[in-house]
Amino acid sequence: MTAASSIDPATSVASSAPRGDSVVRSQDVGRCDPAQTYSAADIAGRVDQDAVPARRSVTISALAADPDALTLQTLPGRDLDQAELLSLAGSIAANAADLQHHVAFSKDKRHYVSLHRDTNVDVWLLCWTPENDTGWHDHDISSGAVAVTQGTLTEHNLAIGTPSIETEIHAGDAFSFGPDHIHRLTGRDPGSVSVHAYSPPLWRMGQYTLGASGQLRRKSVSYADELRPLDDMA
Repeated sequence: MTAASSIDPATSVASSAPRGDSVVRSQDVGRCDPAQTYSAADIAGRVDQDAVPARRSVTISALAADPDALTLQTLPGRDLDQAELLSLAGSIAANAADLQHHVAFSKDKRHYVSLHRDTNVDVWLLCWTPENDTGWHDHDISSGAVAVTQGTLTEHNLAIGTPSIETEIHAGDAFSFGPDHIHRLTGRDPGSVSVHAYSPPLWRMGQYTLGASGQLRRKSVSYADELRPLDDMA
């Protein structure tokens, strides 16, 4: 089954350490001895929890229990900040039964449905299989929030000296991020489903790839383009 719309928003908790044992110079790692080299495992131990938004996830039930939780009916008519996006995504995800008629899965393409879009915010439902992978991307000027209603997603954060910093986001958890966030989302479990909210609404995004000589490059793409990996930059 293919996507329900021609528009793919993209986008992406128990944590796991970065994989690999590659060595990087100390200038790549904050608060390190400049006379030493450090392995990827060393870097993993120094990752600040605050630097990985998915590792500061909150429960959907807690968000929905807030008497001031934002809903589609109580949007303030302006752009939302990260906390407000998290509240909105959580309140929508808490009513997962109301979203079930949108749920479908495809190994070839992410199945996705636009739940809401106005001049200040857009909200999407995404359905995932283990074959679904956004590739590395940012959201240009938009902040975002992700709430997982079933299954588990894996968020990958781009890091120097290791393939990526991986964080699992389980059903019932949600997190938010700012426009500076670069990540890659994959479906860890078959049948995973998530709600994504962005403000301002997605318009342009950046996809990342490695050039032939190893330079990191950013390609600007429309939010109407489906995000897929551009190369094997894991």
